[in-house]
Amino acid sequence: MLSTEMPCPTTGSTLLKTPASPSPNQNLLPLTAVINKNGELEIGGCSVPALVEQFGSPLYILDETTLRQAAQQYRQSFQTHYPGSSQVIYASKAWSCLAVVAIAAQEGLGFDVVSGGELFTTVEALKQLGWNDAEIASKIYFHGNNKSVQELQEAIDVNCTIIVDNWLELETLTKLAANSGAPVRIMLRLTPGIECHTHEYIKTGHLDSKFGFDPNQLEAVFTYIAQQPQLHCLGLHAHIGSQIFERQPHKDLGEVLVQWFAKGLTYGLPLTELNIGGGLGICYTESDDPPSIEEWAQAAAISVAKACDRQNIPYPKLIAEPGRSLVGSACVTAYRVGGRKVVPNIRTYISVDGGMSDNPRPITYQSVYRVALANRMNDEITETVTVAGKHCESGDILVKDVALPAAEPGDIMVVAATGAYNYSMASNYNRLGRPAAVLVNQGQANLILQRETYTDLLRQDCLPNRLLS
Repeated sequence: MLSTEMPCPTTGSTLLKTPASPSPNQNLLPLTAVINKNGELEIGGCSVPALVEQFGSPLYILDETTLRQAAQQYRQSFQTHYPGSSQVIYASKAWSCLAVVAIAAQEGLGFDVVSGGELFTTVEALKQLGWNDAEIASKIYFHGNNKSVQELQEAIDVNCTIIVDNWLELETLTKLAANSGAPVRIMLRLTPGIECHTHEYIKTGHLDSKFGFDPNQLEAVFTYIAQQPQLHCLGLHAHIGSQIFERQPHKDLGEVLVQWFAKGLTYGLPLTELNIGGGLGICYTESDDPPSIEEWAQAAAISVAKACDRQNIPYPKLIAEPGRSLVGSACVTAYRVGGRKVVPNIRTYISVDGGMSDNPRPITYQSVYRVALANRMNDEITETVTVAGKHCESGDILVKDVALPAAEPGDIMVVAATGAYNYSMASNYNRLGRPAAVLVNQGQANLILQRETYTDLLRQDCLPNRLLS
């Protein structure tokens, strides 16, 4: 569920959970966040104001320790609580770039990609790590409800597993696979008909969804695939939504998926893998109360195992694909404070040098965030303000009615928990370049995404000669 509660003081130490939860998704700030002797926020041993001075603003600041610990907790939790084999794959849509892919790979994760661009980014990162073609192919799963013919061919060329979403894609893939020289590995995405409490835009498991085969189609699909030797159907997949705090929907999902898995086996399909998706939520506000990574993994793993026992079938390889809960809490976004506007008896606006182009979630999902002044973490709260972005849109509001010290031009404001769906959904609205991103760890800061320049904004522009005459 998305947070919608009323204003709350969110400056300084109030953002630091004491003691911090060992599960990254249960904290507002990265695990390494501290307030230094100068009253500044430090992440990964680096002063946030100093990072802004060096790299500019807006600036995404990604904590390597937090990302690695989240990945380790997912991997170890499934190994502990599931009696069969398991594989955690990173949902690249949360944030796809070479550095994030590299860290996920080093922690033993696979990859969920949903476009040719995400596939290309992932393959390039893994090649730079020295992975061979077989290793790359074994760790990538290609999702999406409308893959182009080109994207399907690219997936076949990489030899990754393709998650088939609908009849058109299945029939297209059958034709392409005939020329591939070897059976193409596929899984089937189904719509399980499971509701969960989250924003309507990020529900995917209910029957009225654009994703996946309707359950009443599955037996016809099984029959069709059983007649296609060029397709090697590994298993089933479903995903019920994102930013979910409840455990029960994923328990229900395990039961539903295993029932269909058992049915698929009766059609002679060589099913060995079961993908339960992701969806675990994170803390965006103090009142958010998601399960820990281990609690979520344990509930999902036990549900699948018990369902397999009831169906008397071998435990399939269990796959989970978290995104937000891996990278969301590992990152903050830093801005410089600019102007102030006081509307008497109504509201005080504080403007920052970014907004909906680098964080579209508030205007898209009505998302709520917590903020603090990174250079004045110990200052007393003195006013309630609304933090506005710089774009030419009245709806470009990052946070409404937040209690802060009196912000001055040049102060460094941080927005917590911005690792997921911020850079990946960023735009060039108003011709603003996308921000830079840095990776911090033990006092070192490394640029992982360069700030876009004016030249970058024009890179794809073409001016026809006839317009120059």
